[in-house]
Amino acid sequence: MASASESVINERAQHFLKVLIERYIQDGTPVGSRTLARDSGMNLSPATIRNVMSDLEEMGLITSPHTSSGRIPTVSGYRFFLDFLVTLKQPGQTLLTQVQEQLKGQMGQKQIAETASNALSELTHMAGLVMIPKRESLFFRQIEFLPLSANRVLVILISSDGEVHNRVIETSQKFSQSELVESANFLNRHYAGEELEVMRDQLINELENTRSEMDAVMKKALSLAGEVLGGEQKEGDYVVSGQTNLMGYNDLTDVERLKLLFDSFAEKRQILHLLDRCMEADGVQIFIGEESHYDPLETCSLVTSAYEVDGAVAGVLGVIGPTRMAYDKVIPIVDVTAKLLSVALKSE
Repeated sequence: MASASESVINERAQHFLKVLIERYIQDGTPVGSRTLARDSGMNLSPATIRNVMSDLEEMGLITSPHTSSGRIPTVSGYRFFLDFLVTLKQPGQTLLTQVQEQLKGQMGQKQIAETASNALSELTHMAGLVMIPKRESLFFRQIEFLPLSANRVLVILISSDGEVHNRVIETSQKFSQSELVESANFLNRHYAGEELEVMRDQLINELENTRSEMDAVMKKALSLAGEVLGGEQKEGDYVVSGQTNLMGYNDLTDVERLKLLFDSFAEKRQILHLLDRCMEADGVQIFIGEESHYDPLETCSLVTSAYEVDGAVAGVLGVIGPTRMAYDKVIPIVDVTAKLLSVALKSE
């Protein structure tokens, strides 16, 4: 099968591919030669059109379903269309003002992210996703340990911004009240003012390299702190709206596949991994079907754009829908919503 690039597909074939994909996105049915002849505006014989379609099929850009003589785009066809042929349609000013006002009325980063997710879902009638901005570096101010039953300990950690983080840990040995107080005093004395991420790395290093030189209090303190911080991951999170919209698309009627997709929304890890990859890209990033290398999204497309806080990329928002989506409308909506979210977070 020949590879497709703009230089090897002549202008006429590109025009037919564009017309075919736009018609298929609109109607959802395979496109035949007669329809192409009518929509293309070119006075060509049916035989000539069939030859062009045969060439496009040989290049892997379109394919013929078993039940029809018409053609539909492949993932490669969609990719060529998006890279070279799509004509974007910017959303109207009324819609932009509406989203802007919705974002202005919210307080807190999570609430703003939820509002943006709802807006994406409402504007596209698909599932809208918005990563919650990753928390800036936190610094350690104070820690306390309170004994619970058996080997369970309540950890109260206060960060530099005054936020209190409570967590119950299961320790590898039982600690007395006095041992917990001594351990907390040691950590507060030696680590107050440290960035939590740096503190975690230092603790792990201390536990691995200087165990033989520790006194009893230091050993207990580092052991406790290691159990609190050692497994912490700097993972992100996202909010999603409009998942049920996807059930209304004929392209997404496979119940088992939809269940996998909804499970992935709840589990989050793999989709977060995809969104993290999108943070590294400039502008709008699109995964079409199998391009995501994630099975639940094999019949879907993910359209994303990064947003910023204080001039630095802070997260990604996007839309998940069928591969047969109106990319010409969805791409600008995602792009503009990312810009509006950046403005809203800056003023938050």
